Amino acid sequence: MKTETYLIEGMHCAACSAAVERVTRRIDGVARSDVNLTMNRMTIEYDESKVTPQLIISKIEKAGYGARQLEAKKEEKKDLDAEEKAQEAAFRRERNSIIAALVLAAVLLYISMGSMFGAPLPDIIDMHTHAVNFALVQLLLSTVIMYIGRRFYVSGFKALRHLNPNMDSLVAIGSTAAYIYSLVVLFLLSDNPSLVHDGLYFESAAVVVTLVSLGKHMESASKHKTTGAIRRLMALTPDTAVLRGENGSLTEVPTGILRVGDVVLVRPGERVPLDGEVVEGEGGVDESMLTGESLPVDKAPGSEVIGGSIGVNGSLYVRITRVGADTTLSKIIKIVEDAQGKKAPISKIADKVAGVFVPIVMAIAVLAAIVWLIAGQEVSFVLKVFTSVLVIACPCAMGLATPTAIVVGTGLGAQNGILIKSGEALETLHGVNTAVLDKTGTVTEGKPAVTDVLCAGAERGEILAVASAVEAASAHPLAEAVLRAAGEEGICASAQVTGFENLSGRGLSAQLGGEGVLVGSPRLMEESGVDVSAISGEAERLSGDGKTVMFVARGGALLGAIAVADPVRETSAAAIARLKEMGLRVVLLTGDNSRAANYIGAQVGADEVIAEVLPGDKADVVRSIQEKGGRVIMVGDGINDAPALTQADVGCAVGGGSDIAIESADVVLMKDDLGDVPKAVRLSRLTITNIKENLFWAFCYNTIGIPIAAGVLYPFFGILLSPMIGALAMSLSSVCVVGNALRLRGKKL
Repeated sequence: MKTETYLIEGMHCAACSAAVERVTRRIDGVARSDVNLTMNRMTIEYDESKVTPQLIISKIEKAGYGARQLEAKKEEKKDLDAEEKAQEAAFRRERNSIIAALVLAAVLLYISMGSMFGAPLPDIIDMHTHAVNFALVQLLLSTVIMYIGRRFYVSGFKALRHLNPNMDSLVAIGSTAAYIYSLVVLFLLSDNPSLVHDGLYFESAAVVVTLVSLGKHMESASKHKTTGAIRRLMALTPDTAVLRGENGSLTEVPTGILRVGDVVLVRPGERVPLDGEVVEGEGGVDESMLTGESLPVDKAPGSEVIGGSIGVNGSLYVRITRVGADTTLSKIIKIVEDAQGKKAPISKIADKVAGVFVPIVMAIAVLAAIVWLIAGQEVSFVLKVFTSVLVIACPCAMGLATPTAIVVGTGLGAQNGILIKSGEALETLHGVNTAVLDKTGTVTEGKPAVTDVLCAGAERGEILAVASAVEAASAHPLAEAVLRAAGEEGICASAQVTGFENLSGRGLSAQLGGEGVLVGSPRLMEESGVDVSAISGEAERLSGDGKTVMFVARGGALLGAIAVADPVRETSAAAIARLKEMGLRVVLLTGDNSRAANYIGAQVGADEVIAEVLPGDKADVVRSIQEKGGRVIMVGDGINDAPALTQADVGCAVGGGSDIAIESADVVLMKDDLGDVPKAVRLSRLTITNIKENLFWAFCYNTIGIPIAAGVLYPFFGILLSPMIGALAMSLSSVCVVGNALRLRGKKL
C-alpha cells in the first residue's frame, strides 16, 4: 500500500470534501481516503497495482474539483513566508470586496425597500414616476454585487453540473432565479409599469450573495490563522548554525546542510539547531517550549539536547544525531498537521443537508411548474410558481441559523475574556466530557517563586541576602525567584561577590566578604562537608511537596535553606471544582516530575494526574482518552502543548502562553484565568441550544413555505404565493433567526 497527499482545489464546504472522499473511496484498490478541508489536502492510501495518481486526479476532476500531488519534501521557510504573504494579500483583496458588496447592498436595500418606510428617493429613480429607471438602478447594483460574489456561481453551477450540489449551488440557484425573474419583469415594465410593485427581487439575489460572502470570508480567516501555527513551529529551527571543522575552526552555515555526526557550537541565548548529544561543555538548556519543564535542564557531555531549545548558560558543543523528519520538532509539526486533518465531531449541519436539500427543492420547483402547465395555466403563472419555490427556499434562514448564533456567542465570550476562534469549536465544546489541563503556566503561574525559608544558623533576611548575592551572577530561573523574593523584602547584599562558579547539576559557589559561600543541593553540601541535619527533615518534607530546596552555607557552616516552587493560580481550584460540577472529568497533564505533579493535583482537586509526559506523548494521552469515549478539551500554554491542543476535540490556550499554543488552540483565555474554561463550556452549551432553535425554525419555515409557494393552496383557497411574498417571508425568517440569536447577549456565564 502507498500513501500520498494531494492538494484539492475548489472546495468550499463539507459537502465538497465529502464528494471528494466519496469518489475516491469508490476506486477499486483504495484502502483509505481522508480530506482535510482546512488544509485543502487529501491523504489517500491505495494499492499501486490497481491505482495510479493519474486515475485519482481524473476521478476528482470529474467530480468538479482540481487536484495535484504534493511532493514529499520539506518546504523551505522562505517559500512558506512567500506563500503567507500571498495569502495575506488575497485575504485583503477579498475583505475589500466584501466591504464594497456590503455598502452596495445597503444602497440597494434603501432604494428597493425604502419607500415602504417613507424614505425619500430622487424623482428620476422613483418607482411611481420612473419605474424603468427604478429597476435599472437595482439591476446595476445587484449585477455588481453578484459579480463580486461570482465564485459562488462558478463553484455552485460547476458542482451541480457534476451532480455534487453544495451550499454554493443553493445560493447560485436561488439568487439567479430571483435575478432572472426580475430581469424579465424589467423588460416588461415599459408596457406595464404596475409590475414594478411586485415583480422586482434584485435585492433578494444581491443580499443573499453578500451575506454568504461575508460568512465565507470569516471562514477563510480562521483557516489562515490555523496554518500560521505550522509556520511558527517550523520557525523554531534557526536558519544558521556554527559548525566546528575538523581543525577546530568555527564556521556559520545554513542549518539545512547539517548532517548526522556534525558538531556545532551552541552559545548562551542561541537555539540548538537540531537534535543532538553534548560532546563538550556544561550548561543549562531551556526546553520548556518542547518538554513542559518549567526549569532549565543542566547538560553535560553525554546529555541529549532537542532542536529548538535555547542555551541559558555555558557553551555547548553538540554532535547532531537526527536531521529532517526524524527530529523532535519535526515530529511535533507532523502531529499537529495530522491532528488538524481529523474531522470535527460535529459537522456543519447546513452543509450535510445541502446535498439533499438542493435537488429536492429543484425537483419541487420543476414538478410544480409541469403540473401547472398541464393544468392549463399561463406561462407567467408557471414562472411565478417556479421562481417562488426557489426564492422562498433560498438558504438565508438555513445559512444564518448557525453563524448568527456563533457571532453573538463569540461576542458574549469576548466580553468575558474568552476568545472563540471558530464556529466549529463553539459547536464542539458543548459536548466535551473531559478536561485535560497542562500544569505549568496553566494550573500554576509558570514562574518559580520562593515559598519557604528554613533557618538554621542565620535569620531569614541574612539567608536571602547571601543567596541573592550569589544568585545575582546566575541566569537560572531559580536565581530569578530568589532575587525577586529578596527585592520584594528590600534585602540586598552587603559585600561584593567574587570567584563565582556554576557547578553543573549541584549549585553555585562564590566568595562573599572573604568567606566561601555555597548555594545548592544536598549533594553539594555533602561534598563540601556542610552538616544539614538540623533542617534535613523539613527540607525532605518540602521536597515531597514537589518544591526545589536550595541549601545556603557560608564559611563551611549551614545558614538555612530556600524552597522554590511554581505556585498554583488562585482561581485554579475553584475552576476545576466548577468543571466537575458541570459533569467533566479533570486530568492534570505535565512534563514535570511525578512528585510535583501529584502535589499540585491534590491541591486543585484533579481526578487524575499524568506526569513526566514528553511532547509527542501528550497528544497520545489525549488520543487514548478519545478512544475510550472521551470528548476532550485540552488547556495549555506552551509550544509543547500544540500537538495535544490540535489533537483534542477543542484546544484551549491561556492568553499569556506561547504564540504557537494560542494559534494552535480553538479557544484562548485572554485573562489567563482558568475560571474561564467552565465559562467557555457554558457559553457553548447556550449557543448550541440557540443554534438548534434557529435550525428548527429554518427547516420548519422551508417545510411550510415551499409547498405554499408551489401552489398547494391555490385550488382550495385561490392563494398563490408571489415571488415578492416569498422573498419577504425569506427575509422575515432571517429576522426571526437573528432575533433569537440576539437573546444570547443577555445570558450570564
